[in-house]
Amino acid sequence: MRKISFVLVCILIAAIETVAQKTTKATFPDGSSIGSWFTVSPKINLAQLGKTYVITDFGAKQDSILVQTNVIQKTIDLAASKGGGVVVIPKGTFRSGALFFKPKTHLYVAEGAVLKGSDTIADYPKLPSRMEGQSLDYFAALVNAYQVDGFTISGKGTIDGNGLRFWEAFWARRRENPNCTNLEVSRPRLVFVWKCNNVQVQDVNLHNAGFWTSHYYQCHNVKVLDAHIYSPYKPVKAPSTDAIDIDACTNVLIKGCYMSVNDDAIALKGGKGPWADRVPNNGANSNIIIENCEFGFCHSALTCGSEAIHNRNIIMRNCHVSEASRVLWLKMRPDTPQLYEYISLENIKGQAHSLLYVKPWTQFFDLQGRPDVPLSYSDHISLKNIELSCDTFFDVAISEHDKLSNFTFENFVVDSKNAAIDKKVVSGFILKNVKINRALVE
Repeated sequence: MRKISFVLVCILIAAIETVAQKTTKATFPDGSSIGSWFTVSPKINLAQLGKTYVITDFGAKQDSILVQTNVIQKTIDLAASKGGGVVVIPKGTFRSGALFFKPKTHLYVAEGAVLKGSDTIADYPKLPSRMEGQSLDYFAALVNAYQVDGFTISGKGTIDGNGLRFWEAFWARRRENPNCTNLEVSRPRLVFVWKCNNVQVQDVNLHNAGFWTSHYYQCHNVKVLDAHIYSPYKPVKAPSTDAIDIDACTNVLIKGCYMSVNDDAIALKGGKGPWADRVPNNGANSNIIIENCEFGFCHSALTCGSEAIHNRNIIMRNCHVSEASRVLWLKMRPDTPQLYEYISLENIKGQAHSLLYVKPWTQFFDLQGRPDVPLSYSDHISLKNIELSCDTFFDVAISEHDKLSNFTFENFVVDSKNAAIDKKVVSGFILKNVKINRALVE
């Protein structure tokens, strides 16, 4: 009887422990709970989006040369006037300039369809916009959504920026003036989503952007699922074609995506300048999860900056990196007050030039008359379960204006040509089971 009671007690304890494990809430790096919005990622079905408006039913022709902005925009406007629906790009190639989606409208790019951007900048009107941490007039993107809550882009087709002409113009200008800014050459982004909540971009190919590929500004609840994002780095480099720019957003999930671009893959923006933290149009990024993604060629898989004031609760996990210059890049901009905190990378495998890169970003430095240099902080940065081959795993060289604190490296199996690490640059540096070139680092 006692033996049976003991067995029953053990079973009961095990059951309680199992239930406790299942009910333990996942948390962001600062300890706050990760809500179910992040863990449930259903795909959107075309039938869910309302009435379909196939552009060829409203006058669009399969023609890779003819610019059909007007007829496609009229289709969007018609859908909006009828209470909303989904504008469908059918199989074939359709060239267009800037398109503006309205409330309750969506974009579906069918498999085998190509929405191809015009390579004439006049087809992208200059409007109040947001670029490189500034609110300014700039050229519209190919696909634009402003205050379109619930906006979706779906389908297995391709949105192609047709960027070659813009890339060549940029490099020609850079040869004339090696210090030219990114904004000196007029180039459109591929997708710009501004002040939209509950956005979902899924399955689509986003290729050959003239400038940034996809830019989300002042948005809440954004999911990018299983997208294929690509712009080349040869034979002609596609300059500044960041895959995903997150700019003053909260709650973002990037899952199952492939990204290979000639700049940063995922860049967290938010504002720049000596008083950037006081500018109303700037803001923090918070609660960002990047998981199950593949990174091809890029300047960095995940970058904070170069126009960012506050990034908090950032998770990148279960990702593979190849051909990346850096895995995590903390751009410490000396003319901007910055706080990068509670950033976690976990279960990262692959190859890169640098694992962690933290250095001042001095390009286009401008204190705008401010007499002192604002301080920048990186705090509670955690890298765990890293299997990587790299040239330099700890590529860190800060200035007196940069403060690094509470870094944790745990469970590293890293091969690195340069195994040096300067722990003195970080206040509160914890290393647990860190093996570099098969040697334990303490």
